[in-house]
Amino acid sequence: MDALVCEGLTYRYPGEEREALSGVDLAIRPGRRVAVIGANGSGKSTLILLLKGLLEPTSGSVTVGGLAPHEADPSRGGAPAFLGVGVVFQNPDNQIVATRVDEDVAFGPENLGVGAEGLRARVDEALAAVGMTGMAHREPHTLSGGEKQRLALAGALALSPRFLLLDEPASMLDGASTHALRSLVADLVRTRDVGVLEVVHDPELALDADEVVVIAGGAIRVSGTPREVLADVSLLETVGLAPLPCVRIAAALRAHGLDIPQTALTPQEVLAAL
Repeated sequence: MDALVCEGLTYRYPGEEREALSGVDLAIRPGRRVAVIGANGSGKSTLILLLKGLLEPTSGSVTVGGLAPHEADPSRGGAPAFLGVGVVFQNPDNQIVATRVDEDVAFGPENLGVGAEGLRARVDEALAAVGMTGMAHREPHTLSGGEKQRLALAGALALSPRFLLLDEPASMLDGASTHALRSLVADLVRTRDVGVLEVVHDPELALDADEVVVIAGGAIRVSGTPREVLADVSLLETVGLAPLPCVRIAAALRAHGLDIPQTALTPQEVLAAL
């Protein structure tokens, strides 16, 4: 099965009594976006590290297209399967390694032995995909926060991943940069058939996902469509998340006898019901 899958995934950090992640079952498929939400310390970032193969599970398994992360993948020339999984961390400065934009994007594929001609094509394609054509010779330290996030994403795309893991990529961005990044990710899912798992803290950033997964205490509490999960005020409050403002308003209006659908999540939907 062409999917990034974890089954019974459990991890305990050395010296810790409590498991950071416990018995998680999850699948990310090409062309679909999964949003993972949860309060700080719920296990979201640990899940990212395990799915990328940067941590070894205490128990359970992770597979990439049916292969273990460090198993040789024939479809990638015998490279480890985890290289089919790209990752963008919360702080892009932590994964920018070169002094020029194009050199930074080239770092990953160059270290895999991609030749000069193929390398140039990969860099140009990745920069074009994130809207950074013409910025190849820029120095990363001169980029804005949003541009640095796009550079980190370009570096991941240069490895031709089937799956992308995004660890709260909008946490350091303003509203306009967040919107631009989200549009870019949606375009990658649609045009490249990439499967995306995105960790978010704000439920509003999960509205356009195909599936929303709520993690609390290292375990999945519930999963479903955005309308199924984000309309559940009681659930979100129980796991330490603030429900969407419109969901709160809709609940208050229903309490006063107005007929507002339980599934109304946006201002437009609440206004339409009125």
